[in-house]
Amino acid sequence: MVDIVTLTPNPAIDLSTSIERLVPSRKLRCAAQQRDPGGGGINVARVVKRFGGDVEAIYPAGGFTGRLLRSLLDREQIPSRVVESEAETREDFSVTEAATGQQFRFVLPGLPLAESEWRGLLEILGGTDPAPKIVVGSGSLPPGVPADFYAQAAAVAKRIGAKFFLDTSGAPLVAALAHGVTLIKPNLREMQELAGRPLANDADYVAAARQQIEAGKVEIVALSLGHLGALLVTKDEALRSPALPVAQVSTVGAGDSFLGAIAYSLAQGRSIEDGFRRALASGSASLTMHGTELCRPADVERLCREVVIERL
Repeated sequence: MVDIVTLTPNPAIDLSTSIERLVPSRKLRCAAQQRDPGGGGINVARVVKRFGGDVEAIYPAGGFTGRLLRSLLDREQIPSRVVESEAETREDFSVTEAATGQQFRFVLPGLPLAESEWRGLLEILGGTDPAPKIVVGSGSLPPGVPADFYAQAAAVAKRIGAKFFLDTSGAPLVAALAHGVTLIKPNLREMQELAGRPLANDADYVAAARQQIEAGKVEIVALSLGHLGALLVTKDEALRSPALPVAQVSTVGAGDSFLGAIAYSLAQGRSIEDGFRRALASGSASLTMHGTELCRPADVERLCREVVIERL
């Protein structure tokens, strides 16, 4: 039985490079490019696989970049169920300015998916037999996909008996919460949008998360606070941890590493606190890698020993 299935309606090929300094209008000579599979659920699947988890990825793929995406995932031995799309799979790219260490990220929107294609993703998910323990929906929606796509996916997950974890924003997040999900992973801006008010401190963060939980919209809120660390809230407890002091190289995929680690931990039957610890270590480890390399298990195990968790 597959423990975790990831659903990525808007996957990408992530290109990354570096330049000494970004200067307008000049021809800039970059370092050799790095290509990685990308998109929220794709990255989650890669992280789960690295931890030894049993995972499968569902996504659309089209054109040359779609074939490249499948090839890169095959190289990482990640089982896939793919909807062939007419649209070319998108590319994203990031450029690191060596002189300052700043990273510039350019995220392209993706081409439209036809109705038959996005519905095909849900049909594939619904046909998962036996059902996985967890379905992870993650990433933006491409044009042509309705805002309630993840709400529909949550309904499919519930029908087949799986928990549904979600990492998205805006209208798709609101629609899915109206249906009800198991876990969400908002950042502070997204949490403030859900709360409809500014959030200034830990008490505000916990109150906003509990508002969603008590309304029956979600069971677990994993709130990413960037350089301030993270917070995990359930009905009965709130866990808080500061950020780990690591040398940041790339922010691409750090949130996906966090989500992949907590999904893996909970699928293995580990405690919420253990999952939160591994998630924090994984997100931090990912920051030290180039491009979308994501976290390495050896780094995660080392950083797990440095995570400090406080109960609020």
